[in-house]
Amino acid sequence: MGKVLENKKVSKDFFLMKVEQKNQALMGQFYMLRAWEQYPVLSRPVSIYDRDDNTVTFLYKAVGKGTEIFSRLKKDDEIKIDGPYGNTFPYVEGRIALVGGGVGIAPLFYTAKELKKQNPESNITIYLGFSDEAVLTEEFKTVGDRIITNVGGFITDEINPEEYDAILTCGPLPMMRVLYEKGKDTKAEIYVSMENRMACGVGACLVCTCKTASGNKKVCKDGPVFPAKEVFYDESK
Repeated sequence: MGKVLENKKVSKDFFLMKVEQKNQALMGQFYMLRAWEQYPVLSRPVSIYDRDDNTVTFLYKAVGKGTEIFSRLKKDDEIKIDGPYGNTFPYVEGRIALVGGGVGIAPLFYTAKELKKQNPESNITIYLGFSDEAVLTEEFKTVGDRIITNVGGFITDEINPEEYDAILTCGPLPMMRVLYEKGKDTKAEIYVSMENRMACGVGACLVCTCKTASGNKKVCKDGPVFPAKEVFYDESK
């Protein structure tokens, strides 16, 4: 169990929740969270927005029963927190683009911090796409060299993959597919963080299975981060 230290509303449906939890989590990983007994049946997978050795912060969007329950948690409430699970974004260097759509921006904050910590010389541009309202742009300015936002349109329109050595992205599948198609013939290494539905978080239930060039993979255990070419492969070849 973890203790809620803060649960702050940052827009009409986005929340930042900080939980007391000793951890050594890595950028791109996630936790399975639960703040109820029987219903909803499943815990909810939530990406790590930020962390230190004693706390984990989650950015989530209140869109269903589970996340609506999260939104009502107060300071000192308890929450069941299992993890961290999954693999990590690679420690890339050089000119890097981090591209997020909607709640897919969540893992990019800590990722940017870690990449800068590893190599301060890397130049990081963060692309944030939103459907109706931009959130946390000032916070992202503290971890990136340049922040580009798009509200109501397509964040993929803003990026030229030829400018980058690596592109790390999380968000809706169509957005990431477009980004891969734009960048697949450039020098940029492209990695995607998948947002499949999950039930267990440990690879036992197969709910989050996705097709890849090397066969079916479990997003929770084999991912959530994959090389984009593994996910968006040409099945005709």
